[in-house]
Amino acid sequence: MELNSRIIFYVLGMLLLFNGGFMVLASIVSGIYQDGATLDISMAAIVTLMLGVLIMFYTRDHEKEVKAREGYIIVTGGWLIMSASGVLPYLFTGAIPSITDAFFETISGYTTTGASILKEIEGLPEGILFWRSLTHWIGGMGIIVLAVAILPLLGIGGMQLFAAESPGPSADKLHPRITDTAKRLWYIYVGYTVAETILLKLAGMTFFDAMNHSMATLSTGGFSTKNASIAHWNNQPLIQYIIIVFMFLAGANFVLSYFAFKGKIQKVLRDEEFKFYSILIFVFAIIASIVIYFRAAVPISDYHPMVLGDLESSFRHGLFQVIAVSTTTGFVTADFTSWTPFLTVFFFGLMFLGGSAGSTAGGIKVMRHILIIKNGLLEFKRTLHPNAIIPVRFNNKTVSEHIVYNIIAFFVLYMLLFIVGASVLGFLGLDFTSAVGGAASSLGNVGPALGSLNPLSNFSQLPDLGKWWCGFLMLAGRLELFTVLILFTPAFWKKI
Repeated sequence: MELNSRIIFYVLGMLLLFNGGFMVLASIVSGIYQDGATLDISMAAIVTLMLGVLIMFYTRDHEKEVKAREGYIIVTGGWLIMSASGVLPYLFTGAIPSITDAFFETISGYTTTGASILKEIEGLPEGILFWRSLTHWIGGMGIIVLAVAILPLLGIGGMQLFAAESPGPSADKLHPRITDTAKRLWYIYVGYTVAETILLKLAGMTFFDAMNHSMATLSTGGFSTKNASIAHWNNQPLIQYIIIVFMFLAGANFVLSYFAFKGKIQKVLRDEEFKFYSILIFVFAIIASIVIYFRAAVPISDYHPMVLGDLESSFRHGLFQVIAVSTTTGFVTADFTSWTPFLTVFFFGLMFLGGSAGSTAGGIKVMRHILIIKNGLLEFKRTLHPNAIIPVRFNNKTVSEHIVYNIIAFFVLYMLLFIVGASVLGFLGLDFTSAVGGAASSLGNVGPALGSLNPLSNFSQLPDLGKWWCGFLMLAGRLELFTVLILFTPAFWKKI
């Protein structure tokens, strides 16, 4: 069957309109703060909007059906075209004059990785800082999920797009109609963002900082308006505790938030993944806090040093960093790689955890870990009872073998891509610690890494080829590997 290329370009054109519209919003913010970048950001918006209109106009005569192959191309192509057009505000304003650096910053935003090449953040115009935060706020829930709520109005089905983009092993639906599911997810996403903005403002942040950090938190992106990230507020614990709460919510399945708002609390508490996710966060936070309290021999931050043995501070920093790394948000209150060698390895391991399925977090995801562990333990029983049929169960329901095989395949591919990713970075000149840290962070959409890419440094030191490679790892990780890697298989392009 021929590939429906016209519908692909038509949807990509529509995504450019979305991007251009968000650039207009950034230019308005720029105008409000009179930062001198308003005209340049507006020009970037005009170029993006015009390109989107032209593409949609020339592909308006198309078959209004998105099939599986078109869905995969649209999702991957959508992220690429959003990132490619998203560089324009940086280039037009001169905030990031290098195309390579601008693309790295942009795709890091859209994939909610939060890795940066910027050395001086606080000197940037407010409009650019807002655009930078917008990129990962858009990418957080997924511009494709937003699009599926609009596509039916144009007579185009969106189920294939939602299935290809939705994070996690399965796409949970709150409503039989996919558009209603997408709308409900966005209502929750926007509602949380507004709530956190208000709370952070009341806690002492400026409105601008509160707004940007809320977008960064709910998207699990991690871009900050301060050079020191959240360490800038190390002397204001309330701000950090508010961010901790919303990072936890962003890393949990958004479907559970919907059930909670509907009063179905028991459904949330009985959810196996949520219980596992909560217990892991609690246990890991206690471990980190104890080690920090008794063993951390260096200041928590150069900005607001911690007195060794301060119980509250140890707990707060331990909890904050565990949640930030586990949910792949990537905010930092300190260089956790300088605390102790144990904690360096500890946080490296957390980069592979990820949040819940149906969250905005990256990484492998808690649900996959649960099912892999369960299947591994059941292999002992199957060995003892080879003729018995012993299925994997999740939330008291049998998990099909197809899903189990899919998850095992995902895990194998993830680890292989991590090894290849680290090898390429090593080939480009990075030391072992920096290479494995950079690969794990990029693929897991975490942000801060290890070695020379530690939380108090950034990715600016990478060679240009290394930045493009990390951009590829970010995209593959954000779109759950298969969506991107399937495009490299010959079978995908064969005519059916």
